[in-house]
Amino acid sequence: MARLDAVLQDLQREENRWEKAQATDTPGPVRDSLQRSISALHAERDRLLRAIDDHYDQHPPLRQARDQLKTIPGVGDATARRLLCLLKRHRFTSARQAAACAGLIPIEYQSGTRVHKRPRLSKQGDPRLRATLYMAAIVAARHNPPLRTVYLDLIGRGKTKMSALGALMRRLIHIAFGILKHQMPFNPALVSKIA
Repeated sequence: MARLDAVLQDLQREENRWEKAQATDTPGPVRDSLQRSISALHAERDRLLRAIDDHYDQHPPLRQARDQLKTIPGVGDATARRLLCLLKRHRFTSARQAAACAGLIPIEYQSGTRVHKRPRLSKQGDPRLRATLYMAAIVAARHNPPLRTVYLDLIGRGKTKMSALGALMRRLIHIAFGILKHQMPFNPALVSKIA
């Protein structure tokens, strides 16, 4: 996954350069070089994704865990891969520990008796995991009825949309932890019981 992240970053840089080359008077050899580089990075990305999927297919418990995570509406291949990396790499005893490791716990800022800022996510964990969970939270807020209810309830209580999405990201970690712990697919009836 780390190598895939590096290739995706390189691919994004090259695509940005290609976009700039199209907007400016860039010489033909530079454009050709950019196209070859982009093609090679696309091929490497696809090869790495196949290797990751082959790894899951060769290890039935990992494949089962990935498939169970994908039963959560809003969680696709990319999110399931990232969640598995987090939850299988560490030995968490609780979902709260997993959320803290991912940097999804609210941090209160207070200085003295008069300076109080809004709580923010700690952002101490893997930023790529948080970015993936952010997109999953957006999808879940629209297409996962129990999480949509949670999202609308938070908005109704005066939370900002960003804060409500942060809460959904944390809730997705809790749900994923429970799925892997109990080896059961997503159960919408249990979402309301998660703190």
